[in-house]
Amino acid sequence: MLYQSDVTQFINQLKQQKPALEAEQRSGRALLWDKQPIDLEERADQQESRVQQTPYVYYQNF
Repeated sequence: MLYQSDVTQFINQLKQQKPALEAEQRSGRALLWDKQPIDLEERADQQESRVQQTPYVYYQNF
């Protein structure tokens, strides 16, 4: 048997105790990190419709 660190043994034991753990992790990642592809035409329209902001916002009336 090859050497396995304590961490690897713990992870393998955890996976045996909770077989659905990886699926739960993937669903959590999809919820928080995975994003839908960007529609480039829609993004261009959004950028064109933005109102330009003055360089120094707080003192516009001088």
